[in-house]
Amino acid sequence: MNELCEIIRGEIAARGAISFERFMELSLYCPEFGYYERLANTPGRDGDFLTSVSVGPLLGELLAFQFARWVEASSLENFQLLEAGAHDGRLALDVLDWFKSHRPRLFAKLEYRILEPSHRRRQWQASALAPFADQVRWSDSWEDLPRAGVQGVIFSNELLDAFPVRRLGWDAQGKKWFEWDVGWEAGRFVWLKMPLSPSPPSALRVPHLDRLPEAFLSALPDGFTTEASLAAEAWWRRAACSLNRGHLLTLDYGLTADEFLLPQRANGTLRGYHRQRLSDDVLANVGDQDLTAHVNFTALDAAGSSQGLKTEGLCSQAQCLTRIAEQAWKTRSGFGEWTPNRTRQFQTLTHPEHLGRPFKVLIQSR
Repeated sequence: MNELCEIIRGEIAARGAISFERFMELSLYCPEFGYYERLANTPGRDGDFLTSVSVGPLLGELLAFQFARWVEASSLENFQLLEAGAHDGRLALDVLDWFKSHRPRLFAKLEYRILEPSHRRRQWQASALAPFADQVRWSDSWEDLPRAGVQGVIFSNELLDAFPVRRLGWDAQGKKWFEWDVGWEAGRFVWLKMPLSPSPPSALRVPHLDRLPEAFLSALPDGFTTEASLAAEAWWRRAACSLNRGHLLTLDYGLTADEFLLPQRANGTLRGYHRQRLSDDVLANVGDQDLTAHVNFTALDAAGSSQGLKTEGLCSQAQCLTRIAEQAWKTRSGFGEWTPNRTRQFQTLTHPEHLGRPFKVLIQSR
């Protein structure tokens, strides 16, 4: 048993069963021992999972090109790019490299901010971004941002799918939702059915479950399981509040609210990833496997709209990057030469059998 298992087991011994939301939070973000607190868990072909950033610099270059077009259209004198969840700083490096090489006038006005609560990850990022030390600033919370807010772009890539989730199940006989909590029995972590607290789902702000028609609930199989990430919704709402003018964007695994309730998702979307392999046993390999659940884009859209943002679109990563690339391919766009290496990266980022279909992009603006 590793140190992280001992920490979680100790909390269960002191408090009783804990929510999966708490289990996931400790597994991924516990200081020193959480999965994302260890540099060895850097994504890539040799890591536990492949990301769009680890394919090569093209994602950052295409995003930078789109950010530049937005800024040029807004006529902002000075602007910020705020990246949340920058991990090892690789995406930030790709974005900044492109601005320096292809938009030097904008680069001179650019302030790049990274929202990062982890001191350890800030150290990794600072090391990677040392060539741009004069233009990068860190904030450990939304409250640490300038009071005027962000003018430019707030964005994240594969961040919200790693936010802790509540895991909810359907009791067909009792016609009510319950919660899957985590306990400790016979030397291992186990699932425990617990009353949903608070109840009903509306108290948890899960409208896509609370407003289901009676006829649909009657057909829902016993034990049907799904997830709700209240943390991701709260984060998006806070990001929307911090956007003074510009765009809010995320790229991530995700679904619309209705898609969570399809028959093929009777066990939810929660998964573990270890050494490029998918695992349904998310209670195993604590601290040594990534945990992820699909983002509810309907909930994010509503959270941003509640703060006055306008939805520009929700589409697949393939559709989004293809639209950006079409503008980049135009004569005198200033994007840079489209090399064979860029073509290979583009195919991986957009092909439906690779990263093009599972990832979606939500864009809102003020």
